Amino acid sequence: MKIAVAKGDGIGPEIMEAVLTIFKSDKVNLEYEYVDMGKWVFDKGFSNGMTSEAQQTIEELGILFKGPMETPKGKGVKSVNVTARKTWNTYANKRVFQTLHGVDTVFSKAGIPIDVTIVRENIEDTYGGIEHMLTHDVALSRRFITRPGSLQVIRYAFEMARKKNASRITCGHKANIMKMTDGLFLECFYEVAKEYPELKSDDVIVDDLCMKLVTRPDLFDVVVLTNLQGDIVSDLCAGLVGGLGFAPSANIGDHICIFEAVHGTAPDIAGKNIANPTALLLSGIAMLRHLGLMDNAARIENALLYTLENGVRTGDFGDKATVSQNTTQFAQAIIDNFGKSPNIGAKPMLPNMPITPTNFKLDQNPMLVSKELQDEKIVGVDMFIESSAQPMEIAKKCERHAGVKFKLVSISNRGTQVWPTGSIFTNLVNQYNARFETLDGEPLNQQDVIGLYVSLSGNFKICSFELLNMWGDKRAYSLAQGQ
Repeated sequence: MKIAVAKGDGIGPEIMEAVLTIFKSDKVNLEYEYVDMGKWVFDKGFSNGMTSEAQQTIEELGILFKGPMETPKGKGVKSVNVTARKTWNTYANKRVFQTLHGVDTVFSKAGIPIDVTIVRENIEDTYGGIEHMLTHDVALSRRFITRPGSLQVIRYAFEMARKKNASRITCGHKANIMKMTDGLFLECFYEVAKEYPELKSDDVIVDDLCMKLVTRPDLFDVVVLTNLQGDIVSDLCAGLVGGLGFAPSANIGDHICIFEAVHGTAPDIAGKNIANPTALLLSGIAMLRHLGLMDNAARIENALLYTLENGVRTGDFGDKATVSQNTTQFAQAIIDNFGKSPNIGAKPMLPNMPITPTNFKLDQNPMLVSKELQDEKIVGVDMFIESSAQPMEIAKKCERHAGVKFKLVSISNRGTQVWPTGSIFTNLVNQYNARFETLDGEPLNQQDVIGLYVSLSGNFKICSFELLNMWGDKRAYSLAQGQ
């Protein structure tokens, strides 16, 4: 089977060479097609950080193994790592954090074993990067959480938890504050949980989750989170087991999967042959298992664990009284330990499964839409307006434009109501949300909203607006603080 390989930037080529040398020494039955991705591709004028030939190759082969990559700063381009994950809909980011004997941490010294799997939604949330300056003082980022996207990653997490005989699966969230977005994610979690009655399913508010992870990480098994929260929590977990140098990452999609090191490119040590290849090797081992190369994966991982257990180290970890090895020497030590098993955490040897490359040919973009169970109706609109006036003055002008179909019900500033009730101690910025609702309880249409927009624009610059929808009797918008 042939896979696509992108060496990466900085230390990427060195650690990729070390990992592929280990694979070759174990006679891993893979061929590699190298593709052009990363900072140097940005510098050549490719705004997404990859050539069109690279994209075509990856889409044909379905597997990308990549080193760390840098996104040029100050040039307005998007991260090539995020672009790749989103372009190919690798909706589940799986990162396994385990105690590695020979890598000392607070918890290993205390005899507390860690084996936590973080599953992070990989496509949505603030990582859509949809941002606007509404006024010269106010920036807006749109956060998208969708039912189909949430169901995809949550169902993957439950399936994975079932296969690994997990004792617990937990949803990390902030639904107590973000009731619409995180609320939808949490709702989907418990919807899927009904299909897996044998698994203990629960949820934890994300800040409480972080506190519990750094005090009793051994209480958790599988944790599934939205994108930004999952990004933060997964790096927190990396710190529990020794840092990003020991954190593998797999990005799983229905058609394309990406296995990568998530640590930085470390340009200060690039070219010196002293980088630690462990994170990329662990990601590669996960890739081998994904492809059915179970025998190779177990032998290489056992050799790695044995090597670490015996104190072999690169300069970034371990007992400083022990001479560190360079990248090449560390890889060779692992090769020399093929066939040996660690005293703790040895992986069972399973036979390789036949590899059957699957080439997906899509004629059109897959459309993810769930069934709408209740009737939708428009009951109002939020008009986001720019003004430095006081709330009472804003309200007087807005009420003039309400007409016969709308009534002004609330004005808020940064999410806090300032009219009809509020506090003089609430600091204001020059962007308000004027909420209009239907006057007589009858549903509105978009023409009604546009008419209000046109009328209101005579007094204000309207930065944006959002429809207030209801599905059946369920309100599909949040209230302001104090409303």
